[in-house]
Amino acid sequence: MEEIRNKVKESGLISMDLAIFKPDKSQIIGIDIADQLWERLILKEKMFREYIDSNDWSQFKGKYVHIFCSEDAIVPTWAYMLVSSKLVDVAKMVIVGNQIALEKQLISNKIEVLDLSEFKDGRIIIKGCADIVEPEYAMSQLIQKLQPVAKSIMYGEPCSTVPIFKRK
Repeated sequence: MEEIRNKVKESGLISMDLAIFKPDKSQIIGIDIADQLWERLILKEKMFREYIDSNDWSQFKGKYVHIFCSEDAIVPTWAYMLVSSKLVDVAKMVIVGNQIALEKQLISNKIEVLDLSEFKDGRIIIKGCADIVEPEYAMSQLIQKLQPVAKSIMYGEPCSTVPIFKRK
């Protein structure tokens, strides 16, 4: 009986799963400024500063924080600045925006520090099925990072790929 061979492994293809860039959602937390609006309409400076001074900011230690307002209200820029200033030495990262914007930034950060040495002149397959927010965004960022060093980049699974890039 013939030994079972892994032809994909023998082919020299480098298979990459976008899941390695997926942020840990348990480390993501949002701060909704709408909770501090008077009647969920207006931000009153005195009330907001009381919230800033009395809030326990340590609950955000080591977390990725996104600051947003879920109500259609005019929130002055300084309100976001005040919240951010309390998180500078506490949170791992702070952005103003929704959770998707934060997750995209975290994905970009992971792609940016990717060690390219293992991909130099490689034939890379980026797997298509990934449980990741806006995979199109992650794939576009990944292509920009890998294309300068890769020999070729494909999309899909080793048994069925779509060519994306091939160095001439």
